[in-house]
Amino acid sequence: MRANPSPRPSAGPPRHLFDFEGCWRFRRKILDRTLGQLSQGQGSVNLVRDGERLIYDEEITLSLPGQKPITGTRRYLWTAHPRGVEIFFDDGRPFHLMDLSEPQPSDLHDCAPDRYQVIYDLADWPVWGAVWEVRGPRKDYRMDTLFVRAKGSE
Repeated sequence: MRANPSPRPSAGPPRHLFDFEGCWRFRRKILDRTLGQLSQGQGSVNLVRDGERLIYDEEITLSLPGQKPITGTRRYLWTAHPRGVEIFFDDGRPFHLMDLSEPQPSDLHDCAPDRYQVIYDLADWPVWGAVWEVRGPRKDYRMDTLFVRAKGSE
């Protein structure tokens, strides 16, 4: 799932929290292995500076097999970390770390009894992706998301 990036010149991979600031478009695929179904969605993410952090606001329209499309929102708090970006849930609970010293940073979030593992792909910056593998007694899915900077948000 690759897209053409906006004409923003690439200065190499992101090095700091604020390299993500701005508006991004995204496409998402969710393979639910329990149900044997593939859902697809698209949306936008605004990463807005709030003091020394970014607020990540996501809006998505998701198409599920056999159903009308649904819309959803999600918010995270992103803060600078010595190795990159630390991501928190909107209520301040820690979520995971994106280590910007790696071209494909990965991390694990244990939410017993489920495990959420992410691998980011920053090699084609400013096009970037995230793959989440989620496993647990009631969950078994893979979520692939590809982000492209929105035009005018360079």
